[in-house]
Amino acid sequence: MVSKIFIDSDVVIDFFTDREPHANPASELFDLNERGKIKLYLSAVSINNIYYIVRRYLGHRKTLKVIEELTLMTEIVGTTKKEIIQALKNNFKDFEDSVQYASALTINGIDVIITRNIKDYKNSEIAVMTPLNYLKMRDATE
Repeated sequence: MVSKIFIDSDVVIDFFTDREPHANPASELFDLNERGKIKLYLSAVSINNIYYIVRRYLGHRKTLKVIEELTLMTEIVGTTKKEIIQALKNNFKDFEDSVQYASALTINGIDVIITRNIKDYKNSEIAVMTPLNYLKMRDATE
């Protein structure tokens, strides 16, 4: 069965900007997704953040191509009033992460949230891992 993985925007930014030392684990996740081993999901609210940060590295035109590619590579989960209300109730210190978490909750059968900011998800009922830890766990179980 293919694992359903919600990725935080930091992982996407690491991948597209080749930010070291985080780029390789992020690339491995996207490679597993491309090979059909996992299915990557992200929140629609992440797109603006990803655009804003990646644009600093790549410029406007290239970043629009990145966003287009991202829409083809991942499933993008909507953020509605329901998710915002849930985010207000999550008891997260970081509201953006709370919205991301509320969006992840809408994915039926979600296995894990992948982020570099694990501490921001301490109240999560979904497993939360760094890209590197997820890949190590995955290697150990195969």
